[in-house]
Amino acid sequence: HWDFGGSTVIASDFIRLTPDSQSHRGAVWCKIPVRMRHWEVQMHFRVHGSSGNLFGDGIAFWYIDPAVSKFNGPVFGMQDKFRGLGVLLDTYSNHNGPHSHDHPYISAMVNNGSLAYDHDRDGTHSQLDGCTARFRNRDHDTLLSIRYVNNALLVATDIENKQIWQPCFRVPNVKLPTHFVFGVSAMTGDLSDNHDLLSVKVYEIEPKEPLEDNIGVDYRTIEPSADSAEPPRPHVDSQADSGWSFLRIFLLVLFCAIGLVTLLVLGLVYHTRQQRNKKRFY
Repeated sequence: HWDFGGSTVIASDFIRLTPDSQSHRGAVWCKIPVRMRHWEVQMHFRVHGSSGNLFGDGIAFWYIDPAVSKFNGPVFGMQDKFRGLGVLLDTYSNHNGPHSHDHPYISAMVNNGSLAYDHDRDGTHSQLDGCTARFRNRDHDTLLSIRYVNNALLVATDIENKQIWQPCFRVPNVKLPTHFVFGVSAMTGDLSDNHDLLSVKVYEIEPKEPLEDNIGVDYRTIEPSADSAEPPRPHVDSQADSGWSFLRIFLLVLFCAIGLVTLLVLGLVYHTRQQRNKKRFY
């Protein structure tokens, strides 16, 4: 009951959405629409790579319209301007303009198809809420819980190997329709990581205080929306002469250093040969 595409590779005990190499996108999607109004998803995942300082881009959980094109998009491997919910686990800070959090960073976004995800601003112009979570390169299990109960979205993590859910954030007044589908995607760009999915467990939740049912309401037709989101922060346009990333600057310095060493070696060899030629005339 699942479909997959992009760079996704199915192994015996996990699914690798992207390898630790540049410019890959992968995703898996459940084919069965979710008919439950209240649910919880527990995602067992692993993000790891050989780099200690530069890595990216991240992995994401989705609850979206099944009509959306789900493969090979620019938002962590999924298409932009989606309809539904995205919980985004962003490992690289583009940091266009100031923000107060570190990466890796988990945030949520609800979209009715009109909003674009801005990678330069790490999506913070459209997020509902978020938290820092250092889930990368752990030598134990890392898990994410997404609960949608009574129009409230609750996200929690278990990344400290304590088998205890630690709250990440809670957002009230989130409206999501039924009959959307679950999915997980990941992406690498100039920077990379292995993004692995080990399991996805789905539970139906019985609310302790159920909302009053609206008789005659078709919950399949509810438009995805949320009453609150963080205010936008300015987008800082990159200048033509300052658009260098840290990685490009590092590579430029590295190539210059290699070129300088090469010139020094060639100069030393030339000087040695000249000295030998002079000795022949004595």
